[in-house]
Amino acid sequence: MFNIKNGLVLYGPEMKPTKANILIEDNSIVEVSPHANGGKEIDASGCIVSPSLINSHVHLGDSVVKDIGDGKSIADIVKPPHGLKHRLLARAQPHDVINSMKSSLQEMLDTGTTTMVDFREGGVTGIQLLEKAGEDIPLRKVTLGRHDGFLQPFSLPLSKERKLEIIRYTEEILESAAGVGLSGFGELEEEVVKIITQTCHRRGKLAAIHAAEYREVQENSLSTTGKTEVQRTLETGFDLLIHVTSPLNQDLDLLKENNKSVVCCPRSNGSLSVGIPPIKEMWENGINLLLGTDNLMFNSPNMFREMEYALKVTRGLYQEYFPPVEILKMATVNAGPALGLNIGCIEEGMLADIMITQQLSDNPILSLINRTESKNIIGLMTDGKLVYLR
Repeated sequence: MFNIKNGLVLYGPEMKPTKANILIEDNSIVEVSPHANGGKEIDASGCIVSPSLINSHVHLGDSVVKDIGDGKSIADIVKPPHGLKHRLLARAQPHDVINSMKSSLQEMLDTGTTTMVDFREGGVTGIQLLEKAGEDIPLRKVTLGRHDGFLQPFSLPLSKERKLEIIRYTEEILESAAGVGLSGFGELEEEVVKIITQTCHRRGKLAAIHAAEYREVQENSLSTTGKTEVQRTLETGFDLLIHVTSPLNQDLDLLKENNKSVVCCPRSNGSLSVGIPPIKEMWENGINLLLGTDNLMFNSPNMFREMEYALKVTRGLYQEYFPPVEILKMATVNAGPALGLNIGCIEEGMLADIMITQQLSDNPILSLINRTESKNIIGLMTDGKLVYLR
C-alpha cells in the first residue's frame, strides 16, 4: 500500500487541481482526499500528481531506422510493402531491432509514459520481437498487429477458401495481440478489411487503421469509391482511427455520430509535410481525441514534446485560444476508455498509473505541457507498482 501525500492532484476526468493525498492498495486507487492515511508514504510536496502518460500510436520497430528518408514523400517512405522503411526493416537484424525498441521503451518510461499502443509490423514474428524487447521493462504494451497475408492480391468476390484464409491470418495475430492495426485502404480490399474487423470484434479485440492522413488519399478514395476514407472506415467497423488530418465533407459529423475515437499525431504530420490535424474542430464536434508520437523514424516517443507541439500548433492554426487541459486529456483521460483500459484518470477505482513531477509554474497544466523534462519527474507508478522514485 502506498500513500502519495501533499501533492497537487489533477483529479478526475476534468483534471481539477486538488490538494489531496492518494491511497493506493494492490494496483488501484482507493481514496483521494486530504485525509487519506496509511500505507508507505511518498512525499509529493511541491509536485503535481497526474495520471502517467499514454502514447496511443507508435511504430516502435522504426527505432532501428531513425531520421532516414528526410525530404522524401510520405508514400516513398512508409507505404507498404515497398516503402523505404519497409525495405530497411526487412534487412535489419533481429537483435538490432530488439535493442533499438528496448531503448525507445526505456525512453518512454523516462519521459512519463507507462502505456503505449504499437502498430506492430512483421506479423507474429514482429510481435515476438516486441515481447522480447519489453520483457524487463514495466511499460504496458497494447500491441496491434498485422499479417503480411493481408496484402496478398485477392480475386473478388472472395471465395469461401480465401475468406477462411483471412480469418486464419487474423486469428494468428490476435492470439498474441490486443487487436489489429492496418496501414490503410490504399493497400487493402474492403471485403478483406471487413473480415478482419469482424474477426477482431468476435474476439473482443481492437481494430484500428490509418485514415485521412493527407488530402491525396482522401481524394483518391472519393474518386475510386465515391466515399471518403473516414466513411469507409466507419462502414467496415473500425474502433480507432489514426490521423484524420484531412477530413472532408461530413467526416467529423460521422465520427461524432458513430462515437469513434481519433488518435492525432501532429509532429509526424508536420515531419511528413502533410498538414496539421484539426484538433480544435474535432474537439468542438465532441470527438474523443487521443495523442500519439507515431513513427520513431521521425520523432522521439516523448509525449511532453508531442503535447507542447499539439497545443501551440493548434493555437497557431486557428489563431485563437485552445484549452491546454484538453491536450493533456488526449494523453491521459481520453485514452483509457478508447483502449478498453481502466487507466488515464486519478479517481477512486482506477488503476494506479501515476506520475509525480516538480511543479515549475503556477499553472500545473502548462507546467506539464510546456516545461517538464525527464529530470523533473520525481516518481512514476504503473499498475500500483513504483517504476522509479528519484
